[in-house]
Amino acid sequence: MAARTEPPFELGEREMLEAWLEYHRATLAWKCEGLSDAQLRERAVPPSPISLLGLVRHMADVERNWFRRVLGGEAAPGLFWTPENHDGDFEVDAAAVGTGFGAWKSEVERAREIAAPLGLDDVGMRRGERVSLRWVYLHMIEEYARHNGHADFLRERIDGQTGD
Repeated sequence: MAARTEPPFELGEREMLEAWLEYHRATLAWKCEGLSDAQLRERAVPPSPISLLGLVRHMADVERNWFRRVLGGEAAPGLFWTPENHDGDFEVDAAAVGTGFGAWKSEVERAREIAAPLGLDDVGMRRGERVSLRWVYLHMIEEYARHNGHADFLRERIDGQTGD
């Protein structure tokens, strides 16, 4: 993942959106650094299935959905969830940590490739609705920010590490 660098206070719109998305991607990676496989699988609190590994797997599928399916028009099935099991990304008891992180890194890289030639007003389709790259960037920032809040609590519970 990219180095975690806070975005500058002044940038063009696209550069700002991309900088914040990269910041949040790097924040999730940072929250997972230095933990054992067992720690990455530790769940928040019953009955929640959320774990750091589950968040990584979930974000791999989120990246895949918005960039490959919606903006790229690819027929890309879910990596860790199915229509029959929408929470499959959070079922990590027997999940390979390397597979989860590898998939996430691959999906982030593919997302960057798909977005690179597009303008902010270029659109893809989701459930018959037009969706702009601008909207996808804003949604991805929101999605990562929300889940990074979960990651903060998980990491603090696991080993006491805090930080924004």
